[in-house]
Amino acid sequence: MTTGTPRYPSRQSDLPPPEVEEVDVLRVACDGAGGALGHPRVWLTIDPKVGHVDCGYCDKRFVLRGDGH
Repeated sequence: MTTGTPRYPSRQSDLPPPEVEEVDVLRVACDGAGGALGHPRVWLTIDPKVGHVDCGYCDKRFVLRGDGH
């Protein structure tokens, strides 16, 4: 189960996410968008206090639109 928590939290803030998608909902799905080259679909929940969540497989960041983060 993926919670959106980065594997290496100390290095997570050093690099920008490879891809950012703005969304309007708190629960999002990520499958790597690579078809056969993607990853298993995971469901992630955005904490409204944080305003975003990162996929544990591909590091794609989902940002809650209009949240100011």
